[in-house]
Amino acid sequence: MSTGSTPRPGARDRNPRDWRRRYAIGLIVTDLIVLVLVIFGVQIAWFGFDSSNVTFRGRPVDLAVSYTAISVILIAFWMLILAVYGTRGYRVLGTGPEEYKLIVNGAVRLFGLAAIVAYLFHIDLARGYILIAFPLGTIVLCLSRWLWRQWLNVQRLQGRYSARVVLVGSAASATRIARELERQTSAGYLVVGACVPNGEAGTQLAGTTVPVLGGLDEVTAALHTVQADTVVVTSGGEISPRRMRELSWGLEPGKQHLVVVPSLVDIGGPRIHTRPVAGLPLIHVETPRYEGLKLFTKRAFDVVMSALLILVLSPVMAVVALIVRWGSPGPVLFRQERVGINGATFTMLKFRSMASDAEARLFALLDEQRLQGNTVMFKMKDDPRVTPIGRFLRRFSLDELPQLFNVFAGSMSLVGPRPPLKSEVELYETHV
Repeated sequence: MSTGSTPRPGARDRNPRDWRRRYAIGLIVTDLIVLVLVIFGVQIAWFGFDSSNVTFRGRPVDLAVSYTAISVILIAFWMLILAVYGTRGYRVLGTGPEEYKLIVNGAVRLFGLAAIVAYLFHIDLARGYILIAFPLGTIVLCLSRWLWRQWLNVQRLQGRYSARVVLVGSAASATRIARELERQTSAGYLVVGACVPNGEAGTQLAGTTVPVLGGLDEVTAALHTVQADTVVVTSGGEISPRRMRELSWGLEPGKQHLVVVPSLVDIGGPRIHTRPVAGLPLIHVETPRYEGLKLFTKRAFDVVMSALLILVLSPVMAVVALIVRWGSPGPVLFRQERVGINGATFTMLKFRSMASDAEARLFALLDEQRLQGNTVMFKMKDDPRVTPIGRFLRRFSLDELPQLFNVFAGSMSLVGPRPPLKSEVELYETHV
């Protein structure tokens, strides 16, 4: 593959850098259509086609303005808020929840501003008109953006409407990032080349179709060669701070972008905070904390919801208990020691779905499972210990209903990982 080619057919637009502007223009058009339909639709639904007036109380001269004028003003300010909050910025488009958050935040601010203006100037606005227009407009705006995002994902699968990326760093790190971005096409990064130490133009990154465009000193030329608009630094060890500054200064402002990939992986987004200090872009990774209000809120949710579910599902649990009792010899409930929070063990409850000697037969089946290469998460596809009734219960997860009592008592949570066996925990790797 030559250095000027791209990994996918159809990836080259007439001007690859213009896709962001074209996409933003499309969003402006649909945002305006949505707001016009919603605001005027609510006006017509609330007042009919009669042009009702808005009155100003407590003024020397009473003014009367039609709701049509109010709707036009509201639409204009809403469009302005969407622009001010950067809801159409390329950094938030196509992936992640930030785009929707900005739309909601803008709507809330606009609603607050309208309420303050109405109060200060004694404007009599129909409450129903306002209380329906704002949430409905926000919902439909988010829906239209979601539809745009589905269209954008289809385009990105074909290599269009994506940032054209040149990877810079070691061959190993560039290969890893190239493979990750290849899998996540919806993220909008199309890798069109790489610059690695001692790189030879005309070769490819090992195991990929990404062309090598040269060494670390040839990044600027490589950008122009493949019409790329984004440099992704995959590892900082090969690039000195001075060379990094020169690289950032050499990019065309507003048209070419620099992205640095840190060595952090599998870190939750809310735990990462960037703070520039003395010219250094420090990345703060917060230690996970589960205390205070978060702990109280989750526990309160577990107690209330488990109590309600126990109350509502008690007839179902009574019927299941009778079926299990009559279906096969043995106790109704199956009790098993599991490992919970902070390594503490507890007794987990389930409706018995296996024969009464299931535990005694476990070791023989476990040896067989090891031969199949699965030792930690032991779960057989066709477990011979499961009774016919148990298969039905497991199919609809009815055997797990007694775990609601575990949740109510505090040893489990409605939302959380599967509690493992002690023998499974002993086989965990150190990082797990």
